[in-house]
Amino acid sequence: MNKFLNKMTQAQTIAFGFLIIILIGTILLMLPIASRSGHSAGFLTALFTATSSTCVTGLVVVDTYTHWSLFGQLIIIILIQVGGLGFITIGVLFSILLKKNIDLKQRGLLKESVNTIHIGGVVRLVKKIFIGTVIFEGIGAIVLSFHFVKEYGLIRGIYYGVFHSISAFCNAGFDLMGNKAPYSSFTNDYGNILINVTIMALIVIGGLGFIVWDDLSKNKFHFRKYMLHTKIVLTTTAILIFGCAVLFYIFESPNLLSDMSTKDKILASLFSSVTARTAGFNTIDTASLTSSSKLLTVALMFIGGSPGSTAGGIKTTTAAVVICYIINTLTGKPDCNIYKRRIADATVKKACVIVCVNLLIGLIGTIIICHLQNSAPISDVLFEVFSAIGTVGMSTGITRELIAPSRIIIAILMYCGRIGSITFALVFTEKKNVARVTRPEGKITVG
Repeated sequence: MNKFLNKMTQAQTIAFGFLIIILIGTILLMLPIASRSGHSAGFLTALFTATSSTCVTGLVVVDTYTHWSLFGQLIIIILIQVGGLGFITIGVLFSILLKKNIDLKQRGLLKESVNTIHIGGVVRLVKKIFIGTVIFEGIGAIVLSFHFVKEYGLIRGIYYGVFHSISAFCNAGFDLMGNKAPYSSFTNDYGNILINVTIMALIVIGGLGFIVWDDLSKNKFHFRKYMLHTKIVLTTTAILIFGCAVLFYIFESPNLLSDMSTKDKILASLFSSVTARTAGFNTIDTASLTSSSKLLTVALMFIGGSPGSTAGGIKTTTAAVVICYIINTLTGKPDCNIYKRRIADATVKKACVIVCVNLLIGLIGTIIICHLQNSAPISDVLFEVFSAIGTVGMSTGITRELIAPSRIIIAILMYCGRIGSITFALVFTEKKNVARVTRPEGKITVG
């Protein structure tokens, strides 16, 4: 076994590790004690739920509150926490607590897992990740508990606060609001400022990325001192949140927001903009969104959060680099420059590959599911597929109506989206041998 693990590349180790966690979660969720009915949920339902939890997606085939028992819910939230922070990060954390030495291979895996730029200081970063997670999830749990305790009593209210704080921070989208109506999420709290602001804050903080946390803790509010990575993440995040909130306000004012007050319209628009980038909660009915809002949501799900965070998607930095590259190419500029810094050609190339691979995976997944589900509208299938790839969890409601093969495809897409499309490809293609020669150049015309 040790020989097998030693031969594995970093990408293969990460992919294999997540697979093992999903399988363990599946076995635990198949136990009769995990279901309220006292009967086993069945392999496919347990596998889908374990995959969605570990990949912090939030797509469900059964309502979390009405189907799963307390034991099942605890398994789900543990899988969310492990999947959100990454099993390698948690493993290294335990090694630190046990005062074990972290070797070079573990540091390399950790660097790959949290998407940090340098291998130096990764162990120190893990400590910051742990402390930051405890602080943010703790504050979120306390604030949310103020609301839930009033509604459900002390013990249950605190439990709801903790569950939803972890789910929001890890951008998972799982909720226990099915006690009001199955699959309702926070549609009954669209005007509650405390619930909306707290969950949005947790989603954004969890989606910024651990590298950004480290930079912000060092340089506080001095924007000029931030790394280029942090500047791009913060700028892109702000544009996406507020710019898309305005678009949601415009698109849904004649529709779902028509009977709301101005305050509630603003809250719902902001929440829709934030949650679409891999969180999966909703305060308005996703299935009833206008076509323009659905398309905007798909775009946000595709972009997702930032590298090294609890969020999925192609990431904000990838989108920023590709857009910058397109603009510079169209304006005749030779390099991709952002904040007076040139982005390396290798980075630009990788960003373009990530976008193309994710689009290709999304297209293939949509075609296959459309073929399997003849009656499903293509817009709903497209929405569901990109929700899975971006590990978002927003749904128009067709997930629970999918046949077994379609559910398996969605589960594979969630898994691929969590470990990263490039990592998933490298599992099968990465080799240690590097070609020493290059082929003769050939000329073709494109465009």
